[in-house]
Amino acid sequence: MRKTSQRQPRPAPTLQEQLPELRAGQSIELLKELHILTRDGRLNQDTRRKLKQVNHLLQFIEPLLQEALDERGDVTLADHGAGKSYLGFMLYDLFFQGRAEGHVYGVEARAELVERSRALAGRLGFDRMAFLATTVQQAMAHPDLPERIDVVTALHACDTATDDAIDFGLARQARFMVLVPCCQAEVAASMRRHKALNLSRTPLAELWRHPLHTRELGSQITNVLRCLRLEAHGYEVTVTELVGWEHSMKNELILARRREPPRPGTTARARERLDQLLDEFGLRDLGNRFAA
Repeated sequence: MRKTSQRQPRPAPTLQEQLPELRAGQSIELLKELHILTRDGRLNQDTRRKLKQVNHLLQFIEPLLQEALDERGDVTLADHGAGKSYLGFMLYDLFFQGRAEGHVYGVEARAELVERSRALAGRLGFDRMAFLATTVQQAMAHPDLPERIDVVTALHACDTATDDAIDFGLARQARFMVLVPCCQAEVAASMRRHKALNLSRTPLAELWRHPLHTRELGSQITNVLRCLRLEAHGYEVTVTELVGWEHSMKNELILARRREPPRPGTTARARERLDQLLDEFGLRDLGNRFAA
């Protein structure tokens, strides 16, 4: 009589095997506190997309933090329009927590979100995180922010909040800026306001004659002007996709690195191009917004 061999039960898959989106060493408890993971350690489709986006963004930011840390033995990051501070918490967990140096500052206008973030940082023992209930503009002179900020981030900061973050970075001479703009409306509104005049002035106005094109082109031009403004202030700028378009339509990632020393020819050319575009698209009323 043949013996039937008993199959050995397969070992239960690890959480890392179940959730390939997780980074090695990433805190499960933190992801549960941020409601990215459910209490039983699961992801839904929306939180899977959010985790993928933020983890991908961390891969751009971590080398910049390390570079700043290597240069001066310390590193500071200010996250503007921080919201629930997904980005700041996950950066602290993966980069700052294992080091003795460095501070993360979350800037958010909604006081209830700031209180929630402060409480969570206290529970997790993230002692070098601070949260300020203030606008980006008010943060310019906030006494609780250090003079030296190495990295400025703004993830999905709506409309002109991205420009406010750039203003802050320029004022603090940030070494790096990492920007993922969202919902740009100001330029499109200006184009809409002067549409009739521009249609009589230049055939280029056909590019934004229809309302849908006005919105889309306005968004595109906004980011082009932002890049030129950064270049005019001595930054080297790279524009890329954050993640695939299937995950988010707010997908443009602007990376700016301050040149030391700046190249006068490059900054002057960017300033000239910026000025020309403001004239060409009838946006002179936004000259202060994109001042270079």
